[in-house]
Amino acid sequence: MTYSEIRNTILEKIPPEAGISRIEFEGPRLSIYMKHPEILHENNQIVGDIAGTIKKRIVIRSDPSVRVRDLEAEKIIKEILSEEAGLVQSYFDPTLGEVTLEVERPGAAIGKGGVNLREIVQKTRWTPKVVRSPPIPSLTIKQIRGYLYSKSKEREKFLRETGESIFRPQFNQSGDVRISYLGSARHVGRSALLIRTRESSLLMDCGINPGTNRAIEMYPRLDIEEFDIDRLDAVVITHAHLDHCGFLPYLYKYGYDGPVYCSEPTSSLMTLLQGDYLDVMTKEGRAPAYGAEDIRDVIIHTIPLDWGEVTDVSPDIRITLHNSGHILGSSLVHLHIGKGLHNIVYTGDFKYGKTLLLSPAVSMFPRVETLIMESTYGAPDNIVP
Repeated sequence: MTYSEIRNTILEKIPPEAGISRIEFEGPRLSIYMKHPEILHENNQIVGDIAGTIKKRIVIRSDPSVRVRDLEAEKIIKEILSEEAGLVQSYFDPTLGEVTLEVERPGAAIGKGGVNLREIVQKTRWTPKVVRSPPIPSLTIKQIRGYLYSKSKEREKFLRETGESIFRPQFNQSGDVRISYLGSARHVGRSALLIRTRESSLLMDCGINPGTNRAIEMYPRLDIEEFDIDRLDAVVITHAHLDHCGFLPYLYKYGYDGPVYCSEPTSSLMTLLQGDYLDVMTKEGRAPAYGAEDIRDVIIHTIPLDWGEVTDVSPDIRITLHNSGHILGSSLVHLHIGKGLHNIVYTGDFKYGKTLLLSPAVSMFPRVETLIMESTYGAPDNIVP
């Protein structure tokens, strides 16, 4: 469907009293801004009908002009939530019109049937997102949220440009799929896998090999002919270990300005580990390949995804992240290319054994033609207990 057809469908299905102010793509989602978002929050069926018709993921946002100011909204939220909820902190994201509520008891904060959330939307026009407060506060997460708040205008521009790129007209007919290893083949470390179609280019992981000091062995081979940073549509990070994400900031240092997709825990953990990598390199007297400003660029350009969320990342590629059971937030990636042309599963690091902290890796997919699997302990003499 063209943008004009999508817009007409939305205007036909949403009541005029909702006060739609603009409709635009933001990253992989279609955002509908309105002056009375509570109308659709009370009737989710309308949103479901629209999403089913246009085949796009839809997000309802309040128009910035009707949102209550941060400090006033925080007072209203405290009045709505009971003491039992244990509100610890509120984080406002002006780019998305969302307020993240860190609480001790999420159930009490949400209220029966979501009554508290609906009241917050109605009285503040901010969309609440409830998360359980951690037993130990995270300085990294606090710094990330503060930085995103300070760069809200820049991030808004990035999301809009990314959406326009993802949903651009497809000029090349779906055909062959090419896979190139830029690292990690036949050795451990510097995972980087380039997947290309006639229309798109996608980089799966971008890590380092911490076991060597030689640059030719430490970093992915971005110098090969197949890799063109200017034609790269997106980067997908499976998990936060440095052999899968440690070289990512380097891409931004040398001109990449597109999106990074990963799970929400991975987005925070990789920032922590990349910063630690810089600290270690500096203390050892070695020059790192990038600086702190490049890590901050990664933060602005990261789009966290939920497991099981089907997401368009280019005109002919959709991805879905699934639990891989390796570390917190680690993901297998299912890629659906073209309209049924080809399906790939890239495992990253995975574990099928159940642990006290993590569930086993997902192993059921609707369709797979190609499986790209981590095999560090896949030799005949490796026995999994």
